[in-house]
Amino acid sequence: MKEFKYVITDAEGIHARPATMFVKKAAGFKSDINIEAEGKKVNAKGVLGVMGLGAKKGAEITVTVDGEDEEIAAAELETFLKENL
Repeated sequence: MKEFKYVITDAEGIHARPATMFVKKAAGFKSDINIEAEGKKVNAKGVLGVMGLGAKKGAEITVTVDGEDEEIAAAELETFLKENL
C-alpha cells in the first residue's frame, strides 16, 4: 500500500474540472484508490465522491493506493495533483 499527502493550492479547491480529470486518471489503474479529507474517505474513481469532499484551498488530503500497480499509480496521481490542484 502506498500513501501520500497533498495540500490543495488551487484557489477554488477541488472543483468539477480537476476532479473529473483526477477520477479519469485514477480509473486507469487497477489498484484501489481512496482520498481522505477532513475525516471523510471516498473512492477516488467516483467523481461525485471526490467533489463531495469539498476540499478547499489549504486543505490536506491523503491519497491511498493499494494494488498491483500502486507504485506507478501513486507517482502519477501525486504528479497530477501538483500540476493541477
